[in-house]
Amino acid sequence: MTDITMIRSAAARLAGHARRTPLLSSPFLDDIAGRRVFVKPECLQHTGSFKYRGARSAISALDPDTRAHGVIAFSSGNHAQGVALAASEFGVPAVIIMPRDAPRMKIDNTRALGAEVVLYDRAGEDRDAIGATLSAERGLTLIKPYDEPQVIAGQGTTGLEIAEDAAALGIETADVLVCCGGGGLTSGIALALEADAPGLRARPCEPEGFDDATRSLSHGKIMRNAQTTTGLCDAIVTPQPGEITFPILHRLCGPGLVVSDDEALHAMALAFSRLKLVAEPGGAVALAAALFRTDEIEGDAVICTISGGNVDADVFQTALSRFA
Repeated sequence: MTDITMIRSAAARLAGHARRTPLLSSPFLDDIAGRRVFVKPECLQHTGSFKYRGARSAISALDPDTRAHGVIAFSSGNHAQGVALAASEFGVPAVIIMPRDAPRMKIDNTRALGAEVVLYDRAGEDRDAIGATLSAERGLTLIKPYDEPQVIAGQGTTGLEIAEDAAALGIETADVLVCCGGGGLTSGIALALEADAPGLRARPCEPEGFDDATRSLSHGKIMRNAQTTTGLCDAIVTPQPGEITFPILHRLCGPGLVVSDDEALHAMALAFSRLKLVAEPGGAVALAAALFRTDEIEGDAVICTISGGNVDADVFQTALSRFA
């Protein structure tokens, strides 16, 4: 299981590679929320999302002989790009299995970063079977998107930075809202905060209809999403929390927060107009919760992640035209 020692080791391996992203603020966002809002913009991370941290952490932790054979990953986009870039930095092959209906930008970027992309049909093909065949034939190591200790450790480095920057700002108690899919980022941040900023509490944020983490925390056991389509917030849609991540979420996180697709789009428009940031819908749900779920948050300050910014132009234009 991931612990703070693994997160600190991941931070050492990521030093000089992952970008340290700041905490940003805007008085306009403070006015909407009725409290100070601080934004952790992982949309500015390499490949446009926090996923690079976990991918680099996991690949850098592999035995060199194992790593040399190459890696494989399943992803609709952000994990794909993180693995592709990290693998290229080590000079090893990367095979990424992606659904055909993944955002075109994410497919194109993954190929541009040097990975071999294998597309599959969500409805009619089994990605696990495809991956098992390729792994066996080529000796590839699977880099899971969230339910992998070294991936969680890499994502936890985000929490180390939040803890340090919050202390510098004099923030001792606050909710830390995290865009949550399978729970890798949320659980990693929660572990880092437990060690370095125990007054800060991680809380998962999700879109309506795909609130498996929120419901799982409420029921005290893993709950699955009924829907199988990806929805607008494709970057953070998973069937259920991970077997590794959920116990961490259950032990350390506060209640989940759920926002509508329109609220995610509105948050995207505000991130652009007030912070000059480009966020994708799934990457904007935590900011949406900070701005539009104010009665479910306590304290005079809130910290939230923007977990990714890889958005197709038409979706971004929709957000701006509807809420500009």
